[in-house]
Amino acid sequence: MNNVNRDIGAEIESLQRETFGYFEHEVNSANGLVIDKTAQNSAASIAATGFALAAYPVGVERGFISRAAAVERTLTTLRFFSNSPQGPESDATGYQGLYYHFLDMQTGRRAGQCELSTVDSAFLLAGMLTAAAYFDAGIDDEQEIRTLADALYRRVNWHWAQNEGATLTHGWNPEGGFLQYRWEGYDEGLLLYMLALGSPTYPLAGDGYAAWCSTYQWKNQYGYDYLYAGSFFTHQLSHIWIDFRGIQDRFMRDKGIDYFENTRRATHVQQQYAINNPLKFKGYGPSCWGITASDGPGPNTIKIDGVERQFFNYIARGVPFGPDDGTIAPWAVVASLPFAPDIVLPSIEYFVRELKLKASNPYGFKATFNATYPARSGGPCGWVSPWHYGLNQGPIVLMIENYRSELLWQLTRQSPYIVSGLRRAGFGGGWLQEPSHAPRS
Repeated sequence: MNNVNRDIGAEIESLQRETFGYFEHEVNSANGLVIDKTAQNSAASIAATGFALAAYPVGVERGFISRAAAVERTLTTLRFFSNSPQGPESDATGYQGLYYHFLDMQTGRRAGQCELSTVDSAFLLAGMLTAAAYFDAGIDDEQEIRTLADALYRRVNWHWAQNEGATLTHGWNPEGGFLQYRWEGYDEGLLLYMLALGSPTYPLAGDGYAAWCSTYQWKNQYGYDYLYAGSFFTHQLSHIWIDFRGIQDRFMRDKGIDYFENTRRATHVQQQYAINNPLKFKGYGPSCWGITASDGPGPNTIKIDGVERQFFNYIARGVPFGPDDGTIAPWAVVASLPFAPDIVLPSIEYFVRELKLKASNPYGFKATFNATYPARSGGPCGWVSPWHYGLNQGPIVLMIENYRSELLWQLTRQSPYIVSGLRRAGFGGGWLQEPSHAPRS
């Protein structure tokens, strides 16, 4: 492990194992679907299910789950998606190879009136490709994992998802058709574009990626020049799978950095914002930061110490332009461990030892806390989210592993589709110039 003392190393390992438990227990064993959050009657999230598929190999490597059990879970999930109904009907599981954001945990069909989500489908597909790269043995079950993952990825119609435009749409629903928003401006859509560009069946044209990059915003905050994205998670999620160290597209070549360095800078911007604490929220500081799209204590407006404060529930919080209501997301700090361990490790230690954020929680850190918001507990954390979210748990397990062993990055390097997508996007240099890695033994 990278230059980390034994005590905090044990804390990281404990946090990873406890967080992995979410993907062991908050799942329907009959279809492999994983719940969105631990609230009663929660629907399944396809993104959380994709994180689970990527987490099972980590579990095998760390001894959290046997290989046989991981294979069984993975096969169950892939068989479900392979056999689930695809079509324009309002109660299908998906359409054109993509899937609805939320699915009923039992039936696996569309939950409520949610959208067919391109980016959440991307997280699911990335999990499938991770499984295909890891389970490489010649036995029938592992061969079936590879076959199913390949077929499910190939059937996605990315041409359709463009809706006759250059960029990809956010999604579609049977009631109103395509959503009005498109994936433009730097964000978690980076992974989505690599998957779409790499498709051997319905690949996104190269000008689609150029159109996306044309909407980038380069900013300077707290002395850091970086490609801006407001909510912290947008700087992190694509990096769970893709190792951007040393590889560059045209935009990053012109700036003289890579996307990995960009996220390192964004991480330091997050910490510096908390140190400056322009809105004077309780608890913010060099070891207490991490502002992202997350659960919160609102919606509510309360006067506290003579200052009227507006609090939000789930919203895309971000820095330095907001919204910010004093809500901290510990998982978002952990997700930056590979980029800036020098500031992330002390923060993890602070969350665990000083704020006791793991105490009495079954799966590591709860989603968020807000020390400014009045709470009956009277503890240093103030209000604490009652829930664990699959979308938060996945990055903790997977980015800790990338920090410890680079497992996800190594597996993704073996995916010909993602490698093809990167090259079609104009990425070069670094590991992309190296011969393909040999299959894992």
